[in-house]
Amino acid sequence: MTNLPKSPGFDLTGRCALVTGASSGIGLACAAALAEAGAHVVCAARRIGPLQETVDAMTSAGFSAEALVLDQTDLRALEEALSSPFDIVLNSAGLARHSAAVETRPEDYDAVMDINLRSAYFLSSYSAKAMINDGRRGSIIHISSQMGHVGGIDRAVYCASKHALEGMVKSMAIEWGKSGVRINTICPTFIRTPLTQATFDNPDRLAWLMEKIKLPRAGEVEDIMGAAVFLASDASAMVTGTSMLIDGGWTAG
Repeated sequence: MTNLPKSPGFDLTGRCALVTGASSGIGLACAAALAEAGAHVVCAARRIGPLQETVDAMTSAGFSAEALVLDQTDLRALEEALSSPFDIVLNSAGLARHSAAVETRPEDYDAVMDINLRSAYFLSSYSAKAMINDGRRGSIIHISSQMGHVGGIDRAVYCASKHALEGMVKSMAIEWGKSGVRINTICPTFIRTPLTQATFDNPDRLAWLMEKIKLPRAGEVEDIMGAAVFLASDASAMVTGTSMLIDGGWTAG
C-alpha cells in the first residue's frame, strides 16, 4: 500500500508573531491572517489610536493579539522590542515619496531609506539574533514590492529601497540558513491601501497600472494574506532567500 505524504499544514497555534505597520492596510491584513491561523500576534505601529482599534477588532473576532507602540526607525526601541525571540516577524512598515528622479529632495530620499531599508535591516538582524540565541527556527517576512524587481515612473527612490531590500534578504538567508532561520519577501502589485490611494486617485497613474497588471483588477489586501500565512508556517519550511510576487502578472512582461 502506498503511504501518502502528509502536508505540514498552515497551523500557527502556539507561535508568537510580531507584525509591524499593523494598524492599517497590508500590515493589518497580515496580522489578522496570522492570528486566524492560530498565532498570538503582537501588533506594532507608531500611533496607539489606530493600533488599538486593530487589536480590539482582532480580539473581538476571537483572535489573540496585543498592541505595541513602536517607531521602528528608533533602533534602540526596536532592539529592545526584539530582544526576546518571536517565531514570526513580519515587517509591513513602509514609506513612499514619489517624484521625478531629477526633482528628488535629499530629505525625501533619507526618509524613504530610513524606514524601507535601514529599519528593515536592523529589524531582521535583531530578530535573527534573538531566534538563533534561543535555538528557534523562525521566519522573517518583509512586505517588499514588485518595484523591487522592476522600475517605475517617478519611483526611483522607492525602487532603490526595495531592490536593496531584496538583495539584503538573499544575503541574510545565506548567513542564517544553517541556524534554521528563514527570511523572505512578499512583493505585491498596487494594493488598495492608504499608502497607494494617491495613485488610485490619479486617472493617468490608474490607467498605467491597469495596463501593467495582466489580471482584470488591482490588488486587495486579502490577496496578500495567504502568502503571509504560507511563509510563516511549516508549509514553507524549505523556502528562504526569495520573494513571492503577488503582482497580477506585472513582472511577467
